[in-house]
Amino acid sequence: MEKIVIFAAVFSVFAATVLSRTLLSASKADLLDVSSTISRTQDLFSLNSQNVLPSMHEVHHKRPVVSTDSALSFQLHSRLSVRGASDKDYKSLALARLARDSARVKAIQTRVDLASLGIRKADLTPLEAELEEEKLEGPVISGTSQGSGEYFCRIGVGNPPTQSYMVLDTGSDVNWVQCAPCADCYQQADPIFDPGLSSSFNQLTCETQQCKSLDVSECRNNTCLYEVSYGDGSYTVGDFATETITFGGSSSVKNVAIGCGHNNEGLFVGAAGLIGLGGGALSFPSQINATSFSYCLVDRDSDSASTLEFNSVAPPDAVTAPLIRNSKLDTFYYVDLTGISVAGDLLPIPPSTFQLNGNGNGGVIIDSGTAITRLQTEAYNSMRNAFTKGTKDLPSTNGVALFDTCYDLSSKKSVEVPTVSFHFSNSKELRLPAKNYLIPVDSSGTFCFAFAPTSSSLGIIGNVQQQGTRVSYDLANSLVGFSPNKC
Repeated sequence: MEKIVIFAAVFSVFAATVLSRTLLSASKADLLDVSSTISRTQDLFSLNSQNVLPSMHEVHHKRPVVSTDSALSFQLHSRLSVRGASDKDYKSLALARLARDSARVKAIQTRVDLASLGIRKADLTPLEAELEEEKLEGPVISGTSQGSGEYFCRIGVGNPPTQSYMVLDTGSDVNWVQCAPCADCYQQADPIFDPGLSSSFNQLTCETQQCKSLDVSECRNNTCLYEVSYGDGSYTVGDFATETITFGGSSSVKNVAIGCGHNNEGLFVGAAGLIGLGGGALSFPSQINATSFSYCLVDRDSDSASTLEFNSVAPPDAVTAPLIRNSKLDTFYYVDLTGISVAGDLLPIPPSTFQLNGNGNGGVIIDSGTAITRLQTEAYNSMRNAFTKGTKDLPSTNGVALFDTCYDLSSKKSVEVPTVSFHFSNSKELRLPAKNYLIPVDSSGTFCFAFAPTSSSLGIIGNVQQQGTRVSYDLANSLVGFSPNKC
């Protein structure tokens, strides 16, 4: 009996030790399925060449696989599922995405810098040729002027509703759509909206609050004209009006202020316009008095659909974090990030690195249009060094574009990589899945660490890190929630 007791005690200690090590290992490492990821990048182009990607008709009528309790919801699609792949291979696609992403980030940072100096967009009179282009950098709305709007929602404009694909963007406030008659319109996937056929179209006068809320506006015969311009010279100009917007079901909202663009210049990859989800007075959530909205960004390389929802309850298992507003610029949503951990260890980054100061500088925004998360150089270096320390056994290879940490995983089926987590001021932790920070850049097995340094004081959490996660903006309580696998 004594031997049995001793054996049981020893076994218990051994089992506890093994369990402890297992849990520790699980918290420090995550598994990346390399072979299936590479297969998807290869299939994307082999299928496209055989016309197996969904037709435009199929995409129009595609229903999200998730159910929603919200009557106020739009269908949400990745750009690739709507437009197909026009690049010759996956590497070309990845490089094009990264180039567009860099242009967008530069424009956002410039806009925040100008706001911190008290310079409004209207002060720049952007279409005057004598001003230098560098000083005109405005927000490249989802990079649409560079063709980088990665996510589209399907909405109805007018009465009866004209169905259109619109880029969604948390970094913009003004909603707009191309309108007939066109003085200059780019090619889009759907018929151009004709306000003359809508019984609910109503032009705004110059004295209205909506007109006065525009950064750039003019008055013609007491009707309000709007302009949204971009850093590369692209722009949309037209009448500012109110219209009825119809959601995915039969629900609709009336009198939404929206730009009716008759003169539009730029490479807008087929989108009819844009739905602004920012925090300003003219954004779509503000105009419909939404208490919350949420979206789930599906894998950019898939044809899956999801939803953009308003006034829906966040999932109970959401990891929440405080939302902070910039008194100098109300468009962007700042999250109160305080730290980052790699392999379960909190990095020695001062929390002040991520803080928004009273002058409107610094802070970290969540952005649906930026792809790759940007961190201040010192924070990025600390994070990258910790990650490479935990991946010494993986074969490294040359950097690609803005990525300086890449691996040749062509001979691997799966790999273990250090976990990466964001930490917030309310002590909550958001652990990212490995596929959201070690991503393919070609079809040959090259994977890169999907973060990038920036010399700007502004940090950005991009959509690659948000993929597969329902991001809920609780505007009433100033919280943002992250719910993995809720697309």
